[in-house]
Amino acid sequence: MMLRRCRRAVALAWTLALCVLRYWRIRLRGPLSLERRAQWLQSASRGVLASLGISFRVDGALPGRGLAVSNHLGYLDIVIYSAAMPCFFVSKAEVDRWPFFGRAARAGGAIFLDRTSLASANLAASIITGRLALPVPVLLFPEGTSTDGSQVHRFHRRLLHPAIETGAPISPAAIRYLPQGGAEERDLCWYGDAGFLRHLWKVLGLPGFSARICFGDARVYADARVAADATHDEVAALRAQGSWPEPAALKRRGA
Repeated sequence: MMLRRCRRAVALAWTLALCVLRYWRIRLRGPLSLERRAQWLQSASRGVLASLGISFRVDGALPGRGLAVSNHLGYLDIVIYSAAMPCFFVSKAEVDRWPFFGRAARAGGAIFLDRTSLASANLAASIITGRLALPVPVLLFPEGTSTDGSQVHRFHRRLLHPAIETGAPISPAAIRYLPQGGAEERDLCWYGDAGFLRHLWKVLGLPGFSARICFGDARVYADARVAADATHDEVAALRAQGSWPEPAALKRRGA
């Protein structure tokens, strides 16, 4: 296990260094549009997943625009969703202060939110409104926190308002981890008071795991409360469906 950790730590460090070099090579050609930032983050995220031994599969139609809402199991969700499709994710403000990952998120067009600040929420909503006009979806975790996967918490509706006001489609999505080697999904989830680096060190030592993302049908809603309740139930249903394949059957899509 220690050898696996060290090997993957080196691979991750090398991958991150290459991502930085690629980003600055692109920047030298001129200013980066938001769409190109999301595409860079997709490429970087695929490299990170490969270095961690994580594969993924997507079922359902990938949204090309609008708002995508998902359950939230931890920071790995962001990497997996970003690898699956170019997107702008809404993240807690603390991520912006993380070494490398915070800068990478900002470079990729992340929208940061201080959940304790009404002013921050209003600013995030304003940014989301502008992003919804672009051909890249915004990814939101309306639970407002990460969980151990045992249930999908109720969805907060505040950041759904931009989609309601602009008539943008909202796509439900569910993510699940399928660990190998006898581990449980909750062992991979990052929630509560778990430290980021300690959790990442644990992930580096695992045999590897697969993830599956399921997308439901996009819909346009006229009311934020209805949208929050309806998408919550759809995401919970996607999580609960019994057709999740075994990890060995999963293959990374789009690699």
